[in-house]
Amino acid sequence: MANDIALFLGEMVRRPTQVVAIAPSSAATARLMTKGLEHTKGPIVEVGPGTGSFTRAILEAGVAPERLTLLEMNEKFCENLREKFPGVNVLNRPAQDIQDIGLTDIGAVISGIAILSRPNLQRDIVGRALQVMAPDGFFTQFTYSTKSPISPNMQAELGVSVEKLGTSWFNLPPARVYRFRRAFQ
Repeated sequence: MANDIALFLGEMVRRPTQVVAIAPSSAATARLMTKGLEHTKGPIVEVGPGTGSFTRAILEAGVAPERLTLLEMNEKFCENLREKFPGVNVLNRPAQDIQDIGLTDIGAVISGIAILSRPNLQRDIVGRALQVMAPDGFFTQFTYSTKSPISPNMQAELGVSVEKLGTSWFNLPPARVYRFRRAFQ
């Protein structure tokens, strides 16, 4: 864990536009983000895994490493993730490439990317994920805000419904976790 924090802080200083959080996500947040994954079918994709807090929880939830694909833009994080999680497919690519990685019927997308107040990023990431997601798949996102990371207008545009899974008070700062699904379900 100390190595993760050192790596995180080093990359935050070197690449402040890529690493926008002030600390890696807590184990409590990771458990909330991965709630229900043990019941999913098909591939699981994590976007913006950073140092792997959510990755660890995904694997602990019983997801086989070969079902998990990580999309991470930071090469140092990618190297670290490949070393820590053998068998997991780690791609040095942005989340916006989710349609281009050859996966379909994705059961869940777990997102560590800050999308609040960034409607273009919401369209590019959530919208594209929905194109390759299974009909019963879901997109889980956290935010430090007290409101949903995707506005009601954008939810309507993307055709998703939202469910708040809870708040992780043991995170710096506290994190709220939301799950998005196609609205027709």
